[in-house]
Amino acid sequence: MQMKFPSIKNLVQSAANTIKRYPFETFFAFAGTIAATAKIELDNLNRVSENWCMRAIMIANLGFLLSLSATLYTQSKNWQSGKKILVKIAATVIAIALIFMINPPERQADYTRFFLLSLAFHLMVAFAAFTGKGQIQGFWQFNKTLFLRILASMLYGVVLFAGLAAAIGATNFLFNFKFESDTYQVLWVWITGMFTTLFFLAGVPIDTAVLNEDESYPKGLKIFTQYVLIPLSTVYVLILLAYEIKILIEWKLPKGLVSNLILGYAVFGILSLLLVYPIREQNENKWLKTYTRSFYFLLIPLQILLFVAVGTRVFSYGVTEFRYFLIALALWLLFISLYFLLFKKQNIKIIPISLCILTLLSIYGPQSAFTMSMYSQRGMVISFFKKHNGFKDGKLILVDSTKINMKEGSLGASRLSYFIYHYDLKGLQPYFKRDLNIVADSLAKQKGEYNNLLVDREGLRTLKYQWAKKQLGLGRFSDYYYPFAETTTDFSESESYMFSQKENITVVKGYDIELASNLGADTVINNYNGITIKQVHFAETHRCSLMLNNDIVKFDPIEIVNKMMTDTTTLEKYRSKKNKDNLYMPKGYELPANLMQVTRQTPGYTVVFQFSSIYFDRSKKGNPDIKNFSGTYLIKIK
Repeated sequence: MQMKFPSIKNLVQSAANTIKRYPFETFFAFAGTIAATAKIELDNLNRVSENWCMRAIMIANLGFLLSLSATLYTQSKNWQSGKKILVKIAATVIAIALIFMINPPERQADYTRFFLLSLAFHLMVAFAAFTGKGQIQGFWQFNKTLFLRILASMLYGVVLFAGLAAAIGATNFLFNFKFESDTYQVLWVWITGMFTTLFFLAGVPIDTAVLNEDESYPKGLKIFTQYVLIPLSTVYVLILLAYEIKILIEWKLPKGLVSNLILGYAVFGILSLLLVYPIREQNENKWLKTYTRSFYFLLIPLQILLFVAVGTRVFSYGVTEFRYFLIALALWLLFISLYFLLFKKQNIKIIPISLCILTLLSIYGPQSAFTMSMYSQRGMVISFFKKHNGFKDGKLILVDSTKINMKEGSLGASRLSYFIYHYDLKGLQPYFKRDLNIVADSLAKQKGEYNNLLVDREGLRTLKYQWAKKQLGLGRFSDYYYPFAETTTDFSESESYMFSQKENITVVKGYDIELASNLGADTVINNYNGITIKQVHFAETHRCSLMLNNDIVKFDPIEIVNKMMTDTTTLEKYRSKKNKDNLYMPKGYELPANLMQVTRQTPGYTVVFQFSSIYFDRSKKGNPDIKNFSGTYLIKIK
């Protein structure tokens, strides 16, 4: 049998038919491809044009999905061509209008808005052709076909790109052509933007009504779902239920990561059930009905755990977009669980339809994730300035940073940083007398430190944050906690100190053994000329001991600290000039070696512990709290 290859004529004809069938979708795909190509060429050269290119790419994606949904919907209704075109034009106008609402370069949150709109429109494509009653079998078959077509499009696109990229590389090598690195980016954009898109559209079912009669089911999918996905989700839920029992026994709050694990299990399990939905009524698969009910039943206690985990963090740190989405998904999961547990006549179309509606509601409006989280986070910024006398007559004013400790200052800076990076500096306009639009325009004209190009979008947000910090008196604080600050110490009642050895040289003359202290382990044993040397570090009390055969010596850095802190006049002579004005660094003192050592005597040995550093906190009550230390043992055999 002779293999037949498709002719160029057939390929062109097939592409032409696809474009004719989906003209609006092709238009958006082409527009997005052009915009992506222009963005590659304009990168870091013209921010205004680059920003418009980014927005055009996003709108092209949304327009493609929305117009495809409109096409599928009108085809399923068998409307006349004139009515179909009007609906498609309306979808196109809505998509294009979004370009004036989405501006990610100015508002970080708009990236999330775009993702949510894209997700909602993807879900809309899934059910647009099946809005009537019934049609569940056709709905399942349609989405199975789309899923397989997407996988095939991705595979073909990757292979085509790899082949053409290798050809370009070979041309550069053999003929000394000068194709730059952005050539590969442009190639990838055109393959994914046009080739894979047309290939995908060519496989979208035209007559969706026929799919209701299609009872076929891939055997491989059945095996994969029954013997891989379902067992894995079962193991997953057992682990989560065991963790919930552990929480109840220990009676402590759940870890934050558990929210992601529960959502992951829920998505994993629902996907498994959707994949086996058409065969659940078969005699050999009756157990699937029992498994479905048990899945949604066991999801209830996990959802309670999810609400507790999210609620704890909302009460402590306020609402963010991520926590809003966790709450929204938890409510949606509760709704889906109750629906499939309480109603005998179940319709799987409710899953994408309800999730699409929930997603759209979370994007714009007073109930949206961004509005609620913005008000919550802005309220936390304002509360910080009110607490530290930085709020007067409804406006933010300069705070006195010398009266704010490290922990509080870092907290305020981090809140300000989070707000500006997510909602832009303009979100604070009601609390500034200056026009923040003028400020933003001025900052946008600045150029990079290491080149003569305009700063990128991330750099511009950083400039806005730095400007706000300076204006509000937080310039001396970092927007994230300094590592030393992550302790249980109350910073409003204590100060941090660091004693270090002034000389970097340790004199070992007169000693037989020099042994570096190993404070990273609880116990370390060494042997030297018949002497068993055992180091023991007590991490909780920050002390150490050394056993030399049967002789034991103990060392406590508190001896050095108490000795030096009782004579503050002498101590100040050794005050380090390094980082003296840095609020994040502890007060540093460089002490002579003889003031940083403790000597112990035993019948067989003289042991000196030469401290190289001691870090501690000291409360206003005068009680030092050792946090860390390091040093070297010097041993003389008698």
